Order: sequence, then structure tokens, then C-alpha cells
Amino acid sequence: MIRKLFAFSVVSIALATAASAQEAVSLSGSHSRYTHSQLKQMTREAHTPEQYSALADYYTGLQREYLRKAEEERQEWLRRSQGVTWMGAKAPRPMDFSRDAYQCYMSKATKAESAAAKYGQLAAPKSPAPAS
Repeated sequence: MIRKLFAFSVVSIALATAASAQEAVSLSGSHSRYTHSQLKQMTREAHTPEQYSALADYYTGLQREYLRKAEEERQEWLRRSQGVTWMGAKAPRPMDFSRDAYQCYMSKATKAESAAAKYGQLAAPKSPAPAS
């Protein structure tokens, strides 16, 4: 009987902890992140300048986030590079992981920048054709 009560207590505490952690994650990331399917639907349904502007703003925010993460990884890469004093270190070295992460975030930032530029151009009002 005591085992069952103890097991029940442990499970209930674990579930409460998991639920609060999930809620904290969903609250912090829900304001500007879309799921892949939501983003796909938004791009498919975008026809007005406001919709294109919302997509451009989203990708601009995503670019800023990737650039921030890339800078963090660059700092870590530099920090880890300072500790390497001999060339006999086995590959992959710890600094290689930071360098790869930096390059990945920079690549993602570049892609987000091009998407933001694309949707920004679509959101801009078209100038009237000159009269001949």
C-alpha cells in the first residue's frame, strides 16, 4: 500500500512539473513563432500587402533571432579556440561544434533575410505605370 502511494506521489509530481514546463515553453515562444504548417498556409493564402507585410515581419524577426544565436556561437567558438594550444587534438574538437553551429545559424539568417526581402517587396505598394 505504501509503495502504491509513493509511486502515485512521484507520478503526480512529475506530471505537474512537466505541465508547468510545457506551459512556460508555449508562452515564451508562441508570440512570434508559427508552426511549419501555419507558415505554409500563410504563404499560400497571402494576397494582400498586409499579409505579405506580416510574413516579412516574421522573417525579419527570425533573421534577428538567428543572428543573435550565431553571435553567441561565435563567442563560444572564440572562447574554445583560446584553449587549444597543440595541434594533436582529435577531430572533432569542441570548437568545431561551435563553428558548425555558427555557420548553420548564419545560413539560416541569410535564408530568412532573403524571404523577408521577397515578402517586403510583395508588400510594397506598386507604383502606377507611367502614362505615355
